[in-house]
Amino acid sequence: MEVHPIAFVKNERKEIEDDFWGTVISCIELADGIPANSLDGIEEFSHLNIIFYMDQVKDEKAVPQCRHPRNNISLPKIGTYAQRNKNRPNKIGLTTVEFIKREGNRVWVKNLDAIDGTPILDVKPVMQEYLPKGTIKQPKWTKEIMRNYWG
Repeated sequence: MEVHPIAFVKNERKEIEDDFWGTVISCIELADGIPANSLDGIEEFSHLNIIFYMDQVKDEKAVPQCRHPRNNISLPKIGTYAQRNKNRPNKIGLTTVEFIKREGNRVWVKNLDAIDGTPILDVKPVMQEYLPKGTIKQPKWTKEIMRNYWG
């Protein structure tokens, strides 16, 4: 399998951090060779799904495991695939962001939890028909770890 970045993130976040992503405005700039018209029509959507490659995660940490979220021993020990942490075998991130504006080959978004220079693998518009049906269920501990994430 071979994948190539279609774009790269530009923002002020240079270090991997777990919290305070809500004020970060990111520019997603298409990679060389990706035509700007591949973004035509994106302005009609309020939200986008951004799929990115967390290239700054160290290989030795990117393994499936069972651990306490954020290494907080007061939280239950759970598996990699029951968390949304960055230490994942394929280093793939997925975030739903708010669309702000587009200028040529650049799109500005809010709530993208990816650091400056992160390769973007895909951009997809959010459509109501793809949203979950019914009530979303999640454990109580998730509220605790997300308290400051977008703060």
